[in-house]
Amino acid sequence: MSDVSDTLVKFESVQKSYDGETLVVKDLNLEVARGEFVTMLGPSGSGKTTCLMMLAGFETATHGQIYLDGVSINNVPPHKREIGMVFQNYALFPHMTVAENLAFPLKVRKLVRANVEDRVQRALDMVQLSEFGGRRPAQLSGGQQQRVAVARALVFDPKLVLMDEPLGALDKQLREQMQYEIKHIHENLGITVVYVTHDQSEALTMSNRIAVFDDGIIQQLATPSDLYERPENSFVAQFIGENNKLTGTVIEEANGTCTVALETGEQVKANPVNISGTSSPTMLSLRPERVFLNPCQGECDTTVSGRVEELIYLGDHIRTRMSVCGRDDFIVKVPNAMRQSGLEPGQQVPLGWRTEDCRALDMPETA
Repeated sequence: MSDVSDTLVKFESVQKSYDGETLVVKDLNLEVARGEFVTMLGPSGSGKTTCLMMLAGFETATHGQIYLDGVSINNVPPHKREIGMVFQNYALFPHMTVAENLAFPLKVRKLVRANVEDRVQRALDMVQLSEFGGRRPAQLSGGQQQRVAVARALVFDPKLVLMDEPLGALDKQLREQMQYEIKHIHENLGITVVYVTHDQSEALTMSNRIAVFDDGIIQQLATPSDLYERPENSFVAQFIGENNKLTGTVIEEANGTCTVALETGEQVKANPVNISGTSSPTMLSLRPERVFLNPCQGECDTTVSGRVEELIYLGDHIRTRMSVCGRDDFIVKVPNAMRQSGLEPGQQVPLGWRTEDCRALDMPETA
């Protein structure tokens, strides 16, 4: 990202307000490298779709500059930005065949007929719909229509492809299949993709980097593994994956760790990631799969006792809900291959974790 020539998209101090008072996007600074797959992830109203619409040209930035390949595009109309778009509702022309839908953006650009036919066939091959060029959208399944929408966005070799919740209308199994297909198309073609979703598993599956949005601000920009394993604040910890939270007060910080007094009186060691020093409130973040039941001697830095409240069989693991340190929503994921024999609701069980897996973060407004 340090080489300017590698940066394809750049948001520089971008703000957006619809009413002149409330900022939907607040001082956005973001760079996307050539060939990168960046996902804007966040809850409804977080500003992610507005950012995509500004990049596409359907919304205008209130302040700041948006650059594509080093050129400001603030005043460039959408049809001149050479950007491919994929929407949730496919936006295919129902009266045209699949091939005619794919040919449309090429004819608009006045390509000669032979080139149009060649590119349409290549695009159909790319999404494994070679035999479907003569059909109309209504004769295709939802997944096939979405493939056509992807092919249409790619057929004119755009610099950039934008995808706005493109899989939201598909059922779970088809959505997961399409995630892998889009990921493989990106990898094979080396295209640059900016993707918007509120589905965290979709973002983790497909992206090189993820920008987590909340309240018009990027809370963290990182690789999928960094976001999950090393969240920088309580919002990201709670939004990405499942997360156990314990609240307390920092009473000591030394040698790269901190000691937190929980509201129930226990003192635990934690990794100080985002705290305001001693005497400050904190939320401890623990992933369910990082917690050990009946830990061996020396396996954990912190051990406490918990009561089993509920056991749910989920195939590959047993979801164990426990009362721990005053919370009855503490989750431990026990791999099915390591199922604890004799584990029953109401049973008191020792459990523990390593200090490095327990992250001391800022206290959210509702903990």
